[in-house]
Amino acid sequence: MSMYKVEICGVNTSKLPLLTNEEKEELFQKIKAGDRKARDTFIKGNLRLVLSIIQRFSGSNENIDDLFQIGCIGLMKAVDHFDTTMNVKFSTYAVPMIIGEIRRYLRDNNSIRVSRSIRDTAYKAIYTKEAMMKQSDREPTIEELAEKLQIPAQDIVFALDAIQSPVSLYEPVYAESGDTLYIMDQICDKKNKEESWVEEISLKAAIDRLSQREHQIIELRYFQGKTQMEVAQEVHISQAQVSRLEKKALRTMKHYLG
Repeated sequence: MSMYKVEICGVNTSKLPLLTNEEKEELFQKIKAGDRKARDTFIKGNLRLVLSIIQRFSGSNENIDDLFQIGCIGLMKAVDHFDTTMNVKFSTYAVPMIIGEIRRYLRDNNSIRVSRSIRDTAYKAIYTKEAMMKQSDREPTIEELAEKLQIPAQDIVFALDAIQSPVSLYEPVYAESGDTLYIMDQICDKKNKEESWVEEISLKAAIDRLSQREHQIIELRYFQGKTQMEVAQEVHISQAQVSRLEKKALRTMKHYLG
């Protein structure tokens, strides 16, 4: 998601207005009196706040226009519920509401459907965690959340896992000098430890065509089920070099096996 877009949802972000504290106070007096025009002016004067918040979600791969619209909904809710007698700045009140609105959208828009009860448990855990962090300046443990919410710890863990966005195995996690490492490169291949096809003569012949180091890497990766990081530590080279040699070895074997 590009965060350098000048026009979002038809709004030129480079020309967003900025209200002074005096203007905000004056507008809020009018808003409380039912002035819809003052409400619109106040919302437009705080769109920069929405813009700054959606940049936190740049890794979500969601359309920036959609996130901006959802953030604006959170902003409007904040305007409608803000109590000027609370003695806090509007931005202090609005930020968590905007973030919460965007997070709900991202969770509910997840391609994997999660039951309402599980989502509710996850939301309660997240909001409670944020509240506890504000009080103690540290992240609470699952056990502390469970005690606070009176919900079994395993239910909280399950709920939080259920609302996570799925990640592609081909998501890059590291890239240097043209050597890209993917999430799949970090996963142990336990299945291949047990399969009998590794004993086939044709495969053995293909492996025999590899260099000694390539042979060792294939042995460790596919016969012993080790991750690239574990292989790198054992053969005393970098993970990027393991990745490059592994891919070269697989191409050689594939070419031989036709």
